[in-house]
Amino acid sequence: MSAGVLTSDWAPSFAAVPRSLFLPETMWPFDMERGTSVAVSRAVDPERWQDYADSDVPIVTQWDDGEHTGSEPGTLPTSSASMPSVVFAMLGSLGVRAGDQVLEIGTGTGWNAALLAHRLGARNITTLEVDAAVTETAHTALHRAGYPVRVVCTDGALGYLDHAPYDRIIATCAVREIPAAWIEQCTPRGVILAPWGTHWGHGDAVVKLVVSAGGGSAEGKFTGPVEFMKLREQRQPRVRHRDYVTADAEREERTSHLTQQQFLGGSFSALQFTLGLRVPRCVRVLAESENGRQPVWLYSLTDRSWACALFKDQQPTQVWQSGRRRMWDEVEAACTWWTMNGQPAHERFGLTVTLRGQFAWLDTPEHSWSV
Repeated sequence: MSAGVLTSDWAPSFAAVPRSLFLPETMWPFDMERGTSVAVSRAVDPERWQDYADSDVPIVTQWDDGEHTGSEPGTLPTSSASMPSVVFAMLGSLGVRAGDQVLEIGTGTGWNAALLAHRLGARNITTLEVDAAVTETAHTALHRAGYPVRVVCTDGALGYLDHAPYDRIIATCAVREIPAAWIEQCTPRGVILAPWGTHWGHGDAVVKLVVSAGGGSAEGKFTGPVEFMKLREQRQPRVRHRDYVTADAEREERTSHLTQQQFLGGSFSALQFTLGLRVPRCVRVLAESENGRQPVWLYSLTDRSWACALFKDQQPTQVWQSGRRRMWDEVEAACTWWTMNGQPAHERFGLTVTLRGQFAWLDTPEHSWSV
């Protein structure tokens, strides 16, 4: 998502509620120059800690579901404080009004809930967090800062029926499927704002859904790319290479017209988002690049179909694929579709959620397909 612009209606809240009030003594901000998370301790280097707290960078506050110990980064980031620019943009898109009841999915540090509480009043905010330790830390921070919002330790996918319905629901974790409970617990014409993505990779996009007048469905467009940690029950399923690429598997070998640059693009490429939509239930894995050779593996989640494309400098792309699904054929067709439709950006796509499932669409809901 492009950098959020701090609008006048949110400026007083951001001025009154600094992110630093909700950050731990040891945190792991993302160093943009080094491209990795770094450990920063307020006790050891308070000036550096404050600089990162005030910077427009994401900050990991928990690794490995709390099992991580020590100051070095862990394996999997599992809770964080988002980039302020992303927080600006999402809260701006939420379109809150005085008196709105808001449900937040993913309390994290508590900063986002505090901003909402400053704007709308703590009594109007309910925030859900699945991790007990994170819940307790956020609850303490929120009360210490003077924002005693309702903090509940529960599975966010279930929503929170006790205080439903909600005028606005905002998720600070990404989903691959919009939980039915969110639609059921949102008022007619209410808004659900959530980072949404496919199994293809980590690149998500924020979708702004409006619940139908009769309830039971929601629809809306994407507002721009982001990357968020997934709702725990919707994390990427484990894919084991040896379960797919077996010695007895029949495989096809050919070359492809797609080059590495055409296929990969940037980290927030609209093409990668499109490939996730048009090649559903597929996991893309980039292997280590070596001597100008970049392998890319595709694994189907519907069966044991797979494909491998080997990009080589100044040479044709070599492809192997196996199984009922011809995964690379699907990729080439999706790339062609994207080009023929004017290389659409994220904002041209939309999502419809009904009892029958989820349907993505380009420009209008009339041109939709299941995802």
